[in-house]
Amino acid sequence: MNREELARVLRIARSRVEPADVGLPAGDRRRVPGLRREEVAALAGVSVDYVVRLEQGRGPHPSAAVLRALSRALRLREEEQDQVFALAGVAPPRAGSIDLVVRGSVQRLLDRFVDLPAMVLSAKSDILAWNAMASALFGDWSRLRPHERNLAWQRFLGDGDRLVVGEEEREQTDRRSVGQLRACLAAYPEDDGLTRLLATLRGRSERFESLWREAPAQVWTGRTKVVQHPDVGLLHLDCERLGIPESDQTLTVYSAEPGSEDADRLDLLRVLGTQTMTAGR
Repeated sequence: MNREELARVLRIARSRVEPADVGLPAGDRRRVPGLRREEVAALAGVSVDYVVRLEQGRGPHPSAAVLRALSRALRLREEEQDQVFALAGVAPPRAGSIDLVVRGSVQRLLDRFVDLPAMVLSAKSDILAWNAMASALFGDWSRLRPHERNLAWQRFLGDGDRLVVGEEEREQTDRRSVGQLRACLAAYPEDDGLTRLLATLRGRSERFESLWREAPAQVWTGRTKVVQHPDVGLLHLDCERLGIPESDQTLTVYSAEPGSEDADRLDLLRVLGTQTMTAGR
């Protein structure tokens, strides 16, 4: 493990990422460019002290899971992630693993959706990247631990979300979610992260276990989402999932019919979200 060089690479990477790039409030009194150490720690799901020690070249030997989490938090490109793994003396993710790195070109595309909520999902529905509008719509994903930033985890083990569905629709969406994971397992049978996710869901959710025994594999398609937002009220949004074949990721974008009440509420949400980020709350 090359601690000194790893520390240098991590410090430089942190200085390149702006809060708005990861859907965080900008706040005031930033004396240096980029993210604060506590923000990187929150995004990666590690302690601030852990990040400090790594950046000072005196940290412990990080695991592959921690390196992947730091790579996502710092928006590292694939070659940069491989460099970080090499400096830490850890084998990089092997072929056949689910891609958890968002390419720079995809991140730039995500950044262009300034007035629409958008996020990048992995093959197993991990929320890898999101914009400020997605945070304004669904809440701050950075406040969750990394393994909880997964749509299936939130659906079956979360403490509730802002999606409003009737019992019939909930039955359909639950089955789609389970079916998508079954299809993912067929494509990535040896992925460690997927194995852990399925073990957790099957062990902790009777609902998931019941559906897992009967739901067929299927691919999730675009549909309408109904969201109950605490500030702007009920929104009926079109949900489009744009595939990124090389990485098996999807760019999910939410929109409303121009001139509709939902579009007006989405515009209001954009203003409120901007105010919240400026205030640094």
